[in-house]
Amino acid sequence: MDVGAAGFGRLLPGLRDRVRRAAFLGIDMEFTGLYSAFPQNNQPSLFDSPAGRYLKVRQSVQRFTVTQLGLAIFSKENSNKYVVHSYNFFLFPSTLGVTDVEFTLSASSIQFLSHYGFDFNKFLKDGIPYMNELQEKSLNQRLSEGSWRACSAVDRDVMKKAIDEVTSWIVAAEEGETMILKDLSGSQMLEVQLVLREALQNVWTQPLEDSEVVVKKVSPQQRRLLENSSYDYCRKELILMSARGFTNLFQILVKAKKPLVGHNMFIDLCHLHDKFYKPLPESYEEFKRNIHNLFPVLIDTKTITKSIWKNYQFPRVSTLLDVYEVLCSNLNPTDPTGPVIALASDCSRYAEKKSPHEAGYDAFLCGSVLLKSAHLLLRRVTKCSDTVEADPSFSQYLTVLAEYLNKVNFIRGGASSINFSGEDVPSQHPPLLVVRVRGWPQMNERQIYQELKALCRFDVRRLSGNQFILLSNKFKHVRLVLRDYKHHPNLQISVYRHWRHSPHVNCLLQVSGIVALWSLLAFVLGGPPCSS
Repeated sequence: MDVGAAGFGRLLPGLRDRVRRAAFLGIDMEFTGLYSAFPQNNQPSLFDSPAGRYLKVRQSVQRFTVTQLGLAIFSKENSNKYVVHSYNFFLFPSTLGVTDVEFTLSASSIQFLSHYGFDFNKFLKDGIPYMNELQEKSLNQRLSEGSWRACSAVDRDVMKKAIDEVTSWIVAAEEGETMILKDLSGSQMLEVQLVLREALQNVWTQPLEDSEVVVKKVSPQQRRLLENSSYDYCRKELILMSARGFTNLFQILVKAKKPLVGHNMFIDLCHLHDKFYKPLPESYEEFKRNIHNLFPVLIDTKTITKSIWKNYQFPRVSTLLDVYEVLCSNLNPTDPTGPVIALASDCSRYAEKKSPHEAGYDAFLCGSVLLKSAHLLLRRVTKCSDTVEADPSFSQYLTVLAEYLNKVNFIRGGASSINFSGEDVPSQHPPLLVVRVRGWPQMNERQIYQELKALCRFDVRRLSGNQFILLSNKFKHVRLVLRDYKHHPNLQISVYRHWRHSPHVNCLLQVSGIVALWSLLAFVLGGPPCSS
């Protein structure tokens, strides 16, 4: 179900009730970019520690924005049936009274979204506003001081037109007469009212349905009675609620503390923190603590499927949709005790048509993969499907998933997962290799990578002037390159030994050798000490 700014407010009370009754929540996001090209070397690398990768992602999250957020609400009904309400929220940064938000577009990401049918008009024209706590604090202060302003040039043009219409009308209007301003967006309806009330002391405004505002000529006495009454739709708390937009739903999710399920969800969590909670902190450990406080139970289906795939004769797959289709195929025989997943009537199109990389659809896939994977694990734990209860509870699924909880997949790096409730799990990589270049001057990391990529893939880092470190996540690649480059005339490749190849160790050994030599010379030349 697609949701934009026009319909979000009406849906919010129902969403609150559904979240409160949910067993768990699936989430997915689409962005204007993933990894920023600035600064250089910001792409993920096998050399990255979790803290180092976080700093890279933090820089990218600060440059890009969320275009779409998918939320799938899984509610358990009778027996082992889960009904899913899946929502596709189009988002756009709030322009009401906050510093104008800047964000970057990655050409490849925009092309990717376009290929999968993303509605850019919906994103730009009907995106739900949002803000984090710092932005809300700034807006609250400006509203109190009366110093807020519209950031959007389009909004300023709309307000100028509205003021011209009202000032022309009010000259001849009698008290009690009204006029209607039409074709206003959600934020413009609020901004126009604030501007008119500030500029004209003898008008009262009230929003109508959809995109209209009624303007009424009133006496100063009537105006004072109406202000801050229950009839005042421009009270500060209502303005803040409108400007918060999607952040209101984010706060509902935080308060509900339901298990949150995603797929490769590290970047999603970074955006959740930055866009709806607080700007991302510099400290990686502080970020982990904050996320764990917001969402105490995180489940990454990539972490789960990467582990359990080894125990079954399933084909290797790469995408979330591929994983879902394998789990729904004959390769995973239907179990009468397994979970039944039914889409609600307002989301039925996902049952009829695949919509990969649409956030609402991918959020539905995340939750479905979780349930099917958890049931596989439950069957494995009980050794025989006949011993599985006819109606496993969701808490039973959480029990068999215990080793995966709060462990978010870490793509190509120095850890296999990020543990939001403990220490990160280090990766088991093959040994490092060192390349010594001879006869090829001015070689760089990119040239080394290009030389080797036809045979195998390595991440490359310069060690010293003519030496480079190679790191792979596949043992067979290490064996291949050691074999095929054994007699190469220009590249001497061997296993890295810290005591032998580290520039720091070599420097220390050289300094120690020089000190030892000078000590020996001083002893020899100085002779034995003289006796008195």
